[in-house]
Amino acid sequence: MTIPMMTLPVIRALTERHGLPVVDESSIEALLLPADGESDHVLLFFPGDASQRPESGDVAVILPQLLAAFEGRVRGGVVAASAEDSLKPRFQVLMTPSLVLTKGNQPVDVFAKVLDWQDYRDRIEQALDGSVTATQTRQ
Repeated sequence: MTIPMMTLPVIRALTERHGLPVVDESSIEALLLPADGESDHVLLFFPGDASQRPESGDVAVILPQLLAAFEGRVRGGVVAASAEDSLKPRFQVLMTPSLVLTKGNQPVDVFAKVLDWQDYRDRIEQALDGSVTATQTRQ
């Protein structure tokens, strides 16, 4: 699955340059269930309509940096525009753009809009260390 061409180039780069998979209702489980040796944590990107939400481009730039900072501990994926509305309730997304940190197939934390770098780092680290066990409601 590919991201539509009308999407911001920085969001397309997530798949083209960074190799992140685009998922929908039929492929989300394959991403969330780790292969042998893979982390069971995933950062899912819900970009929303980038033409209406300029922050989507900012989050698209931040996501690869977060994946690099937590390399081997967190994997990434982009939710297809066609699947966002149906997957938002499952992952407790109230607004876009959002990143959702999951453990297995369960959401652990939701990062709505753009946060400070340190806020991302601290919250992800807490989740990975087990300090956060239920979805945060900080949207």
